[in-house]
Amino acid sequence: MSDRPWRAAALTLLAALSGCSMAPAYRPPVIAAPLGFKETGPWLPASPANIAPPEAWWTLFHDPTLDRLEQQLADANPTLAGAVGRYDAARAYLARARSDLLPSVAIATQLTDNRQSDNRPLRGSGQPDLYAADTISGAIDYELDLWGRVRNQVAAGRAEAEASADDVAAIKLSLGGELASDYIGLRGADQQIALLRNTVDDYAQADALTQRRFRGGIASGVDTGRSGAQLAEARAQLSDVMAGRALIEHAIASLVGVPASSFTIASATTGPAMPAIPAGLPSTLLERRPDVAAAERRMMAANAEIGVARAAFFPSISLGGQGGFQNTGLAGLASAPNLFWSVGPSAVLSLFDGGRRRAQVALARANWDQATAAYRGNVLKAFQDVEDSLSQLHLVGDEAAAEQQAESQAGQVEALSLNRYVKGAVTYLDVVTAQATALRIRRTLIDLTTRKLQASVRLARATGGGWRYAAPALSAQTAGPERRSHS
Repeated sequence: MSDRPWRAAALTLLAALSGCSMAPAYRPPVIAAPLGFKETGPWLPASPANIAPPEAWWTLFHDPTLDRLEQQLADANPTLAGAVGRYDAARAYLARARSDLLPSVAIATQLTDNRQSDNRPLRGSGQPDLYAADTISGAIDYELDLWGRVRNQVAAGRAEAEASADDVAAIKLSLGGELASDYIGLRGADQQIALLRNTVDDYAQADALTQRRFRGGIASGVDTGRSGAQLAEARAQLSDVMAGRALIEHAIASLVGVPASSFTIASATTGPAMPAIPAGLPSTLLERRPDVAAAERRMMAANAEIGVARAAFFPSISLGGQGGFQNTGLAGLASAPNLFWSVGPSAVLSLFDGGRRRAQVALARANWDQATAAYRGNVLKAFQDVEDSLSQLHLVGDEAAAEQQAESQAGQVEALSLNRYVKGAVTYLDVVTAQATALRIRRTLIDLTTRKLQASVRLARATGGGWRYAAPALSAQTAGPERRSHS
């Protein structure tokens, strides 16, 4: 009876098994996503279809200097370069895992002269003491991936490489946001410095006035003391703000990969413009946050690793063969009588390992639990970040509007009190009080404007890089965020 039917059946069975996978079905946790955000103030839910294609998010602020610094960061920041190196390592790991899907082929050559021991066993059997052994051989080996071990390793490697690419994007977004926030703080310091310099000039004129009035017997020494103290305090505030600006400039230098000693940003009283925030911020924006995407990919990798661990309970079956030529000399080596070969399958099954494989499965499941918890944490943190930024934009904006009205009133009181003092209607204490109040309100208004701009930077970071973006294909309630292609 022919064995061909049995061989055909065996091949059919192997083909069916080759599609098996021990990994569980991938089901990421379902996290309910709100249609909009509660801390929106005047903002309402919007459709993702209204979001424009992506671009460099910092261009929302329309500041050429900031654009140039962000490009420098992308080119020279060492932290970002390290993340790119880790991504390259992940891609190399994926390539190594993919190599197991193909058969391995090797060739070997061995040309040796040998001497056997005089006291060897069976010495008198006619074996020569000296002999040559020349071998040229080749071998091929291919593991039948019946249980999906190799395929799951490739899937895990691919997911880790994608997660690493998302890590690069997340670090770039974080560093870019830090740079933008520092730059806005720098421009806020420039405005504070300009205000304080004008204030010092005004206070110096007021102090000269009190000195003249004192010499004329009109003002008292108390007035000159108050004016001198106020002038000195304004100069001290100016020095303090200038010191703070220097520290911010040094931090920006490190971000763009330049030594602080050779880095300077020219002062300017005009800075980034407040970006136009859309009438609605859909929660689907968070699906493209790179940290959320990276967490989801690592969850997928952990799921595939469970399949790798489970496959170890089944036999490893390989097809292999080797052949070549062997002779006691090079002459006539590649001839038919010197040919040797062997072909056949091999199987290895571990019968007892002291619980090693079970522990490996338990470890893989624990890693899955960790990755799932990390993913949920990243999604919840993403919603928190957006809510925090929106609340700051909303409430700080209201505070700034009220402070603007206070600044107008304080300016009028300051001018009026100085005029009344010159006419002798009030004491210099009224002038000092009015000037101190006006300066405090003006500095607070600059600070609020700076904080509002920085809140818009945090919102751009929280939404994964601004709000001008094409509509994602998936929702936060499906199997993870939209995937991006990585070169």
